[in-house]
Amino acid sequence: MRYKLEYGKTGLEVDLPAERIVRTLGYKNAAPLPDPRATLRACLDRPTGTPSLAEVARGRKSACVVICDITRPVPNELILGEILPTLEAAGIPREAITILIATGLHRPNEGEELVELVGDRIAREYRCENHHGQVLEEHTYLGDSPRGVPIWIDTRYVEADLKITIGLIEPHLMAGFSGGRKLICPGIAALETVKVWHGPKFLEHPKADCGILDGNPVHEENTWIGRRAGCDFICNVVIDAERRPLFFVAGDMEAAFLKGVEFVRGVVTDKVEKPVDVVVTSSAGYPLDTTFYQCVKGMTGALPIVKEGGTIILAASLSEGIGSPQFQQLFHENESLEVFVERILGKDYFVMDQWQLEELAKVRRKAKVKIVSDGLPAETLNGLFVESAPSVETALEESLREYGPDATVAVIPKGPYVLAQVG
Repeated sequence: MRYKLEYGKTGLEVDLPAERIVRTLGYKNAAPLPDPRATLRACLDRPTGTPSLAEVARGRKSACVVICDITRPVPNELILGEILPTLEAAGIPREAITILIATGLHRPNEGEELVELVGDRIAREYRCENHHGQVLEEHTYLGDSPRGVPIWIDTRYVEADLKITIGLIEPHLMAGFSGGRKLICPGIAALETVKVWHGPKFLEHPKADCGILDGNPVHEENTWIGRRAGCDFICNVVIDAERRPLFFVAGDMEAAFLKGVEFVRGVVTDKVEKPVDVVVTSSAGYPLDTTFYQCVKGMTGALPIVKEGGTIILAASLSEGIGSPQFQQLFHENESLEVFVERILGKDYFVMDQWQLEELAKVRRKAKVKIVSDGLPAETLNGLFVESAPSVETALEESLREYGPDATVAVIPKGPYVLAQVG
């Protein structure tokens, strides 16, 4: 039977034995908004937990509008196209508006990527700048959180008279769901903040997981940090499998976010009756599958439904390679995941981006991982604590031989955008 996995910008067609597949997990049926712009405008006029955006903006002298970086498929041009004129109509001059790209610790988005993010007109006519998480002097210290996280937030945001964030709500492997407070931490936080917030003290907690907010210390902490930094207004979107807007929320950083999460749960949650031997999945295609660093999210998304000792087969383009130099360094200086975990649980070892290898270690404690990609050679992939495979079909054939005639398979074409569960 033919399946199309999200892969790069084009997708990947695969032929899998239908008799072994117990379920294909995906989004629930949800109609895209017939007029996204009109719905968005109404949301900005009648937000959750705050006055309208026009009222919130009135009397402000400057604004910082934070948007996601290239790794999140947010319809920024659409959203900014409504927000920016509202700010100017409220009296904020265009030259006092900064669009700040929440890169977190990712690389900056410039040139053609900037145009892809916001559209040609906005890129030309507005000040669009990147956050630089490793440049401490570009941040302002706001004290320590109750859990001991030093709070360093981009000064351009801290000093803005009006603070707005634009994001996407989807399942997230550590924080439960993306969006809301995540635009501030880690989006515009310094490395000094992120390395503690993303440290083992938080990530090894059993509730620091996909789809969980209650009791999740990662979520609770960056919500506290978001409140400390301040946020006057958010606008978050929910998109469907074709990346069309399904739902907008706007207003208070917490109340609007939670309203969006409630909608997302109903759309992205799908279940199998019991764990399966093999999960065939993706890392949701471009832009999330461009690096091995990002495609770990696809592995963790499959983790709840794979058996102990099972196999995750993941297809990802890896068109930009492994990830940051620091992430690559981790593979060179740790001979095994066990050695790596022992080091990070100590007090004297830290390398930026180690948190994603920590998530890979969680995956590998439970399952094998086979990667199909034309972005990295097999010998490179085999040095990343996973196994390279020439095709999804070949990888599945090998796994079915290993698990025997009663082996079961689930397929998640959209990868981590689906909240896979057993029940």
